[in-house]
Amino acid sequence: MTVLRDFYERRGQSPWIDNIRRDWLEDGTLARMVADGVRGVTSNPAIFAKAFASTSAYDNLVAKSAERDPERIFETLAVADVRDACDVLRAVYDEADAQRSAGRRRHGDGYVSLEVSPRLAHDTEGTVEAAIRLAREVDRPNVMIKIPATREGLPAVTQVLAHGINVNVTLIFSVPRYAEVLEAWIAGVRAAREAGHDIGRLASVASFFVSRVDSAIDPLLPEGDPRRGHAANAQVAAAYQCYLDFVQRQDVADTLDAGAQVQRPLWASTSVKNPDYSDLLYVDPLTAPETVNTMPDNTMAATLDHGGRTDSLIADAHVRARSMALLDELPESVNLAAVTEKLEVDGVAAFVASYDELLATVAAKLSSVS
Repeated sequence: MTVLRDFYERRGQSPWIDNIRRDWLEDGTLARMVADGVRGVTSNPAIFAKAFASTSAYDNLVAKSAERDPERIFETLAVADVRDACDVLRAVYDEADAQRSAGRRRHGDGYVSLEVSPRLAHDTEGTVEAAIRLAREVDRPNVMIKIPATREGLPAVTQVLAHGINVNVTLIFSVPRYAEVLEAWIAGVRAAREAGHDIGRLASVASFFVSRVDSAIDPLLPEGDPRRGHAANAQVAAAYQCYLDFVQRQDVADTLDAGAQVQRPLWASTSVKNPDYSDLLYVDPLTAPETVNTMPDNTMAATLDHGGRTDSLIADAHVRARSMALLDELPESVNLAAVTEKLEVDGVAAFVASYDELLATVAAKLSSVS
């Protein structure tokens, strides 16, 4: 049994890969990852930008496209990638759905995420329209549409779920914002049920970003401070406790009893930015039931090589409480709310920049074949 399969079977966590590339779909790389235990795929503008710039796999597709608009070309190619990845993951989706239907788990698996344009991060109506359109174009039951957890994104999450569309809520950096995401999710599920959708097959995850928190807080702590490299995981512990408390709330429990899937917390940005830290700092310690960890290539490879050797910091209630306590020990000079708010602003801006870079790359490829 691989480490990834052990994480799922024994620790209750679904390992997903945070990357998608056309050549992986064509040469069987993604299928081999699934055989190793990968149970889902996430993507974002930065990932697509890297894939388009670093591989020639898309050159012929751009050349053959009848479209001349770079954004429409990108969407067409991204939809095709996600659709094909959904097909690769379909067996995982079906198997997980059978487990859920049998009452063995409260969630599905085998999903592939596609993000709406980051330019819509502060446009609720535009986000809803784009999400519905992209979901229809992919036309697979295991597609998830990514929507950022901005103020304007939260009502879009509710509305898109109400249409019976799976949602990955992304760019969550703080526990208070995560609590708002949970409320947006349950409102959407209830609205979907009222509209007649099968809420048993309506899936959602909440992508809580991890490593960037340490990258922002470490410089605010004195050199050699033992709290360096621990604030991010402490926040994850607090987020997981928030999740556990929320799903036990009576009104939420009633909705789950009616057949709804739980909205699992997903740990994102789990590659280590500081080379002095363990390369699995945000993997082994963050395993727990009903969670997801989406890992970039290098982190996934490291997990397969030497993962599973460290106990979780969040699965056990007493250990989780000790980890959460670190947040109360941060000095007054570290304003966690201000740090995480800036991370959200910077995260949206970074995705917009990646998206602009992506469209420029597509335009350049288009010009080269014209």
